[in-house]
Amino acid sequence: MNGTMADAVGQSNRQRMVWLSLLAMPLLVPVALPGMASVVGAFSILIAFGLLSGQPVPLPAWLARREMNDRARMLLERMTSRVIQIIARWGRPRMLRLSDKPARIANGLMLCAAGLSMMVPVPIISFDNVLPALAIVLISWGLRLRDGLMLLAGYLVTLAAVASVGLLWWGGTVAATELLSLMGLTFSQ
Repeated sequence: MNGTMADAVGQSNRQRMVWLSLLAMPLLVPVALPGMASVVGAFSILIAFGLLSGQPVPLPAWLARREMNDRARMLLERMTSRVIQIIARWGRPRMLRLSDKPARIANGLMLCAAGLSMMVPVPIISFDNVLPALAIVLISWGLRLRDGLMLLAGYLVTLAAVASVGLLWWGGTVAATELLSLMGLTFSQ
């Protein structure tokens, strides 16, 4: 973890999976962290494009050149070792076909869908990022550990996340329309 962000994050998609999961984990708690969901979603999409193309997408130059200070590095090292100890208890290589190269496109699409569902702003609801964050964590660790069972769980949670964001937007639209109708404001179609 010495040096720049590019050095710390690594050059391969497998290395970046650890960072992606660490970024997504705070969003598992339904607390609003302004801007965090967009950052995690964007990083998820960046890694997803790397999976889809078969080559990691480089970090933006301004981010890659940033130096990590000693305090941040120490905190990240402790957090990383703790998370790896916990995840290592459950994850192990199994159902390997889901993490092989032929499945790379499906994995990239699912990771991209989870990232996009995290980036879509859902007004008023503070727990809207929990499902996409869980999907990102499961897919990231499933790919990192080659654990097909985690990947399957990540796929299911991704589908639930996309459906929940869609339902929240649909419900919000219906509620807003009803509220405007009750106020006597209607729009002609």
